[in-house]
Amino acid sequence: MHRHVDAAPGIRLWVEERGPADAPPLLLIMGAQASGVGWPDPFVDLLAARHRVIRYDHRDTGRSTWAFDEQPYPITALAADAVTVLDALGVDRAHVVGLSLGGMLTQLLLADHPDRLRTATLMGTQALSSTPYVRPDGVEVPVEELPGIDPRVLELWARPVPPDLDLEAELDRRVEHWRALSGDALPFDAAYTRASERGIIEHTGHHRTNTAHGRADVFGMDRTRQLARNEVPTLVIAAPAEPVFPPPHPQHLAQVIRGARLVEIPGMGHALPPAVHAPLAAAILEHSGS
Repeated sequence: MHRHVDAAPGIRLWVEERGPADAPPLLLIMGAQASGVGWPDPFVDLLAARHRVIRYDHRDTGRSTWAFDEQPYPITALAADAVTVLDALGVDRAHVVGLSLGGMLTQLLLADHPDRLRTATLMGTQALSSTPYVRPDGVEVPVEELPGIDPRVLELWARPVPPDLDLEAELDRRVEHWRALSGDALPFDAAYTRASERGIIEHTGHHRTNTAHGRADVFGMDRTRQLARNEVPTLVIAAPAEPVFPPPHPQHLAQVIRGARLVEIPGMGHALPPAVHAPLAAAILEHSGS
């Protein structure tokens, strides 16, 4: 079942629910410039066997309103949108799973709306904390000295996207993008990725790109003190082949969020290929007590 909900004047969000209506709700929050259908259907179905799964399109993605140029907003507004989705569906508290930017938004919810979360799962993201990382040998590493984004990914992101790309050329570009984001540990399935991106484009209704989330103001996102006082059960997924927030970013997250625990998904990068669906879903379901 899908519908639109009002997030702000002139802003509507596309929302979909799967699974039993009376099952514990689980909210999926995608990354920057990513539609909610970026959560692959087979993975969603694994979670929906035991949960009322909710996925949605951020502003300026998918079937939600694209209006950043007319109505700019800070990144923190996207966290408020997640709360709006829960409110619109009558959900008091949900298990929340966030990937990449979605992991940062989930941290904002942990800090600012802990009463709305049953559990939190974070993956492919960085800590919204200035607390240094402590290596196994006890040496402190300042946050700014943690490893950065793989240069291959940065090079792809720096390339301008021609405004007149046809559909097949845009699919070529997206497949190259996901090849780099997937890391080198698991075989990359270009045909699967192309089909997935074609489905996202069909959902959206066009293949135009959008840079709204990259232009949104990121001021005021530090939550060092709140995360250190966290009481929401939190799971951090460690992806050893992650090229955007590589190790030890997951270990740092688990240190700065009070009570967080770490689970590694072998071979995982910054993508959700079929090989990680079962182990990742199993970790989330175990964490949610389902």
